Amino acid sequence: MVISVEDHGLAYSAVPKAGCSSVKAMLAEVDPNVSLPPEQERTGDTWHSLYPTRRWRGDVFSQYTRSFRFTVVRDPIKRLMSVYTNRVVDKKDLHKSRKLQRRGGMPMDPDPDTFFANLSKYSELSSIIKHHVLPARMFAGPDLSQYDKVYRTEQIGELAEDLAERTGREVSVKRANKSTTSLKFDDLTPHTRHKLRPYLNAEYRYLSAWFDNPFD
Repeated sequence: MVISVEDHGLAYSAVPKAGCSSVKAMLAEVDPNVSLPPEQERTGDTWHSLYPTRRWRGDVFSQYTRSFRFTVVRDPIKRLMSVYTNRVVDKKDLHKSRKLQRRGGMPMDPDPDTFFANLSKYSELSSIIKHHVLPARMFAGPDLSQYDKVYRTEQIGELAEDLAERTGREVSVKRANKSTTSLKFDDLTPHTRHKLRPYLNAEYRYLSAWFDNPFD
């Protein structure tokens, strides 16, 4: 679904774990229909409550042909690793899964290899995890050429400048929902990396115009 700021002709397709909290925070600055809580009370959940992230729908996307349609994409490996560091470690999302609690036998605080080696099982048992590991195309659509601009997460500053120019408002670069720890693909065992390659290869094919596939 499109996140729209109609007063400024903006239409954004949010991809989970691809800077979407930061982008939503910037959109809230220019959206006249948004009433923000005091700054000290704002969290990552504030932005997602204002602008929920939903899957892409062609019939909805086609309604915004006169808007500035944009999305933000992230290197597939970095995006996937952040699911673990942010959603599993920081947010403790697996503890919120009743299915996982009832099933037992699978740790709710898994180490990285346990989590990624069993990613399909964890996705089945936790709707939050499933939402964050779905392929980027599920949120940005099958054809990225339909967008007026596709930004990489490293270009958030450029996006802020473009939003400021289009809205006539000052837009500050936000760094929302940052993980407190880091994880690299090479930190995983060879077996785990091998299991993730089909998923990652598909993501790199989809985003080939923006990211090189390290497996090629």
